[in-house]
Amino acid sequence: FTEEKLGQAEKTELDAHLENLLSKAECTKLWTEKIMKQTEVLLQPNPNARIEEFVYEKLDRKAPSRMNNPELLGQYMIDAGNEFGPGTAYGNALIKCGETQKRIGTADRELIQTSAINFLTPLRNFIEGDYKTITKERKLLQNKRLDLDAAKTRLKKAKVAEARAASEQEVRITQSEFDRQAEITRLLLEGISSTHAHHLRCLNDFVEAQMTYYAQCYQYMLDLQKQLGSFPSTFLSNNNQSSAPVQSVSTPSVLASASASLPSVSNSVVTSGISEPKSSSGSRKARVLYDYDAANSSELSLLADEVITVYSIPGMDSDWLMGERGNQKGKVPITYLELLN
Repeated sequence: FTEEKLGQAEKTELDAHLENLLSKAECTKLWTEKIMKQTEVLLQPNPNARIEEFVYEKLDRKAPSRMNNPELLGQYMIDAGNEFGPGTAYGNALIKCGETQKRIGTADRELIQTSAINFLTPLRNFIEGDYKTITKERKLLQNKRLDLDAAKTRLKKAKVAEARAASEQEVRITQSEFDRQAEITRLLLEGISSTHAHHLRCLNDFVEAQMTYYAQCYQYMLDLQKQLGSFPSTFLSNNNQSSAPVQSVSTPSVLASASASLPSVSNSVVTSGISEPKSSSGSRKARVLYDYDAANSSELSLLADEVITVYSIPGMDSDWLMGERGNQKGKVPITYLELLN
């Protein structure tokens, strides 16, 4: 092996078909890992919660059941509504919103559970099972090839007839073992195509689970808006915003005209909701909903429940705002904020 690396020894090359199969397997492993890890981030954005789940999984123990973010928000709303009085308009609205948030939290749990079983587990089984077997057999093939090349080198150096005969016998044996191992490795690698077909079915299951989740959330919010008949005017008076962005979010006629197409409604709500803080002049105060760790120096780390100053900059991604806390300044994700009056 050392002589090969130094360019002093000849190397038996694998056939092109086997090399292509090896390349395809490595590519599959690389992207499967990336997709799997990013799906875990999507389903559970909190890195501390992911680490905790990983530790409990390794210890073969069940993780303690905790409320997720929508359920926790829903419980706070319900408790606040009961405190303010269910008979008051605001208290009653809080209770209704809280119940809807808890239903969204339940749907979120179902999405995570379904995705873990139907999508993440098959991907993980490939990485930790099939690909480990392929790696093991590939290492064996490498060793058999080195044995064969070493035997060929000894044959070239053999001077005596007796030594030459022994070397020829060794070459025949190592060649046979190499060919056998190459066939085993090839058969395993050809199974990658069936792995792709299996992962495609799993991907369809994942998309279906997401579709169910988003449809449920849309229906819950639609029902909630119908219950809150005075929501548009209340939203307008509470936030002192211009009528254009508020109406684009809240006016029932927008939802009614687009109810036949779920994606178009979702897009109109999301884009309008994001553009609303940008339409305000100057800076605003915002309360932080969740902890956030800055990914780089251009971002600002956040702590739940703190109040910071935010404002928009022309050309900035619509998912972000500039945040200030004292002398500290940086980008902050808008989904982690609750804009205040």
